Amino acid sequence: MPPFSRVTVIGLGLIGSSIARGVRAHMTGVGLTGYDADPQVRETAKAIGLCDDVADSAGAAVTDADLVILCVPVGAIGDAAREFAEDLPADAVVSDVGSCKESVVTALREALPGVAIVPAHPVAGTERSGPEAGFAQLFHNRWCILTPPADADPLAVERVAEFWKRLGADIEMMEPAHHDRVLAVTSHLPHLIAYTIVGTASDLEEVTSSEVIKYSAGGFRDFTRIAASDPTMWRDVFLSNREAVLDMLQRFSEDLSALQRAIRWGKGEELFDLFTRTRAVRRSVIEQGQDDAREDFGRAHD
Repeated sequence: MPPFSRVTVIGLGLIGSSIARGVRAHMTGVGLTGYDADPQVRETAKAIGLCDDVADSAGAAVTDADLVILCVPVGAIGDAAREFAEDLPADAVVSDVGSCKESVVTALREALPGVAIVPAHPVAGTERSGPEAGFAQLFHNRWCILTPPADADPLAVERVAEFWKRLGADIEMMEPAHHDRVLAVTSHLPHLIAYTIVGTASDLEEVTSSEVIKYSAGGFRDFTRIAASDPTMWRDVFLSNREAVLDMLQRFSEDLSALQRAIRWGKGEELFDLFTRTRAVRRSVIEQGQDDAREDFGRAHD
């Protein structure tokens, strides 16, 4: 038996639509309801048959749900939860997919007092967005980090963990604050760097008469892929996790200054040692199945 019989997905973008497709693929017989604040997204979801039902309001979407998953930008979590608070069944479990967890726990507790809350973060995604961007395999062999509050119902946590396992994910448990520091390094800071590099290149584009874009090497292309991620989502991530992001950004700035000095003073051995260490990190990522080991990241070449 699946851990939940009636699932509601609030927010039908890449992650929400992938969850819906995953439920369809791996949990036969589970009732699936969707809702999105954007009427056009709702129409698209209806047209492609994403859910059994696409409701016209958040309240209507949750009336018979035993699991509600909020797939909205972290800055909108509280408002989204308040929209359906009065219609939520007393025994329903509420979760989310946000990349920041301390702020999410606070927002959900304020909006839904007394409700079983089990925040989650599937560490998976692409630069695409919208209900047509999702696919059922998005979470296969990816980590889903659960960050339940200390007083969370153990059974609710177990059911949410089993739900994500059914979607193909591996489960990790973390305290919300620890999650936010870890993700500040592994996700938030890399996105911030990508946005900065691509923004700098955009400024240089005017100077170099399109040569920056025309002669983009693989490294810059990968940065543009990251920098193409949803701007609303990432704006909210940086503001919601500002303390951890600023802390990691300060450490990165110090390391960057050290690298600058090594280049200026011709410290080749220091550069070589750093590059050797970082190369080993890349190998570890591949060994743990978190990326593609094929040449040029699996890009097709004619």
